[in-house]
Amino acid sequence: MTPEALDTAIRDKMLREGIAPPSIAAFLGSVHKVMAGATGLLAEGAISPVESLPRMADLGETVSPPDLERLLAQLAVIKLNGGLGTGMGLEKAKSLLTVREGSSFLDYTARQILQLRSRSGQGSHPRFYLMNSFNTREDTLAHLRQYPELWDGVGRIDFLQNKVPKIDPATFEPVSWPAHPELEWCPPGHGDLYPSLLGCGLLDELLAAGVRYLFVSNSDNLGATVDARLLGHFASSGLSFLMEVAERTDSDRKGGHLTRRRSDGRLVLRESAQCPREDEAEFQNVARHRFFNTNNLWVRLDHLKAELDRCGGALPLDLIRNAKTVDPRNPESPRVLQLESAMGAAIGCFDGSGAIVVPRERFSPVKTTSDLLALRSDAYRLTEDHRLVLAESRGGRPPLVDLDQAYYRMVGDLEQAFPEGAPSLIDCEALKVTGPFRFEAEVVLGGRVEFANRSPKPQVIRSGSYTESVIRF
Repeated sequence: MTPEALDTAIRDKMLREGIAPPSIAAFLGSVHKVMAGATGLLAEGAISPVESLPRMADLGETVSPPDLERLLAQLAVIKLNGGLGTGMGLEKAKSLLTVREGSSFLDYTARQILQLRSRSGQGSHPRFYLMNSFNTREDTLAHLRQYPELWDGVGRIDFLQNKVPKIDPATFEPVSWPAHPELEWCPPGHGDLYPSLLGCGLLDELLAAGVRYLFVSNSDNLGATVDARLLGHFASSGLSFLMEVAERTDSDRKGGHLTRRRSDGRLVLRESAQCPREDEAEFQNVARHRFFNTNNLWVRLDHLKAELDRCGGALPLDLIRNAKTVDPRNPESPRVLQLESAMGAAIGCFDGSGAIVVPRERFSPVKTTSDLLALRSDAYRLTEDHRLVLAESRGGRPPLVDLDQAYYRMVGDLEQAFPEGAPSLIDCEALKVTGPFRFEAEVVLGGRVEFANRSPKPQVIRSGSYTESVIRF
């Protein structure tokens, strides 16, 4: 198949699914990179560590009430809400998972936005939207009907993330899998935010309404709220793009980090999938690569629109190339490539990009049941503005929780093991649980604690304090 015919085949397949031209252009750009031999890898020799950055702690006093009211009227907030949380046994949007006291991530987010609007004195400002997937849209919109104030004065509160074809690694053609046609598609990564905003018309709608600033974060990160000082700083900086980063700890070794590209000096994001195998030791060196992307991003919408127009509707985001099988449950099914991008990669697309170091309390996502147990514990506290943040005594370091995935990977299994709720972790440095257990109420852990059970019969951890302990059965 000629390159022109290949482009036509991909474009036609995506158009039949109702995918907008900007997202098609972005995907074709990724395919062209792969055809040209791009691997998406970013070698250690091509980058330099980021030595220092401005810090949120050094920002001046908060924005005055009149200025804050003005800025909130020019702000939109987007939460990425495309994930189902299937890795934890969920069959609905992860944002609907109960976190504490019967409230979900989505409940806390709704309350955060409504409180912001009460401060702005303007019923529908800041604007609020979810970037949903086809799988999460129905459940989340139904849930948010209990917050009718969120809908006041706006025609919609969500837009859809697109999907892209899986491609044949030899021919680069879209894969055909008639037995399960839905498996021919995959998510494009949250880098799809930018072409989706353009393609659904929301970007132009916001600009026409005088909205200049965008704050975007993950729906499972309750620490990511609109901070007046950060909003004021971004608005006065003249930057097109500002990434919130935090200092890496041992628990962040395998996650992506911020770095600087040697060829042009620009800040760029390197994800784990972009690291060559021989560079893994340096990738995980938190003393060398000190900052990670919290995925809390600030974007100037007028600058974004200009850059999208200049690039034909798609930012040239770094490629993330994943080798999979067309049916992820069947390792014998044909090999495919899934091409993705990260929205944080846009930091390398603007002349005016920057990063700012924020406290760890602005980053508390839930990717596993280990994360969920920590968030449900007293190591985190609920603030008056509906954030769940690390307790001050933690010094910015979350407890390292390592639950045996053979027994606790699913939320239902976690709740059976901790029927009275999470143990006290406020003074716990690390918790490791191997094998089956059931924890009673009022279990208090301190320092580094390990529970190991070699038998298939669950062991009971009685109420009491366990400090610097290794308990084996």
